[in-house]
Amino acid sequence: MSEAFYAQAKLYDLMFPGGGPAVDYYRAEASRQGGSVLELGCGTGHKLIPIASDGHPSTGLDFSSEMLAEARRKADERGVAVEWVQGDMRAFDLGRTFDLVFITANSLLHLHEAEDLISCFRSVRRHLAPGARFVFDVFNPNVSMLAEANGTRRTRRSLSFTDPDRGTVSVDITETYDAPSQVTRGTWHLSAESEPDFLVAPVELRSIFPQELLLLLSLGGLRLTERFGDWSGGPFAGDASLQLCVCEPV
Repeated sequence: MSEAFYAQAKLYDLMFPGGGPAVDYYRAEASRQGGSVLELGCGTGHKLIPIASDGHPSTGLDFSSEMLAEARRKADERGVAVEWVQGDMRAFDLGRTFDLVFITANSLLHLHEAEDLISCFRSVRRHLAPGARFVFDVFNPNVSMLAEANGTRRTRRSLSFTDPDRGTVSVDITETYDAPSQVTRGTWHLSAESEPDFLVAPVELRSIFPQELLLLLSLGGLRLTERFGDWSGGPFAGDASLQLCVCEPV
């Protein structure tokens, strides 16, 4: 679950400040559905706080107590009411249903075993109200890019950020791809000029290939109704970097 990485909630928000087309998409989806919203793997509330601010009764579930604490602080600061729940998306029971359930930002890919993914989908299925939808986004695996995960440490300039206490922070990532498990095993190195490698943390993400995804959903009691290749609703194609999936109960 990459706990060490997500324990640094404030650093996470500096590196990934939120906003952008993903937030716009999920806000629009919540407005289209109406009613109550559940986000699994909600992190620090990048998507859910704006949705709650639109007036939707909102619940966020996350495995990390540190991420939830930061989400709660941010929501309170904005005067937005959200129910925050610490839990495991592989198996949860909130005792009620929702009109929209979503998982974003590749959070689903922290589940590495097929059994865990199916269990998650079954838990989602039990929490869907009549007419509800389940929406999630994961990357579309690119075989060439997976082959480049050869253990070389590389700087990701697009991820650099400014920390008020440390100044400019650079991010290096070392990755290897384990084909049998379909898991990319990465180590993230965060460094400041005066403090090299002040954070070294593993981040491991599974790949879910497009045809495999259909079977996993089916075993979880769900069916894919739409799959888009970008946040504007463009068609999904082999060269798309994104799998944006809309599902309903079987």
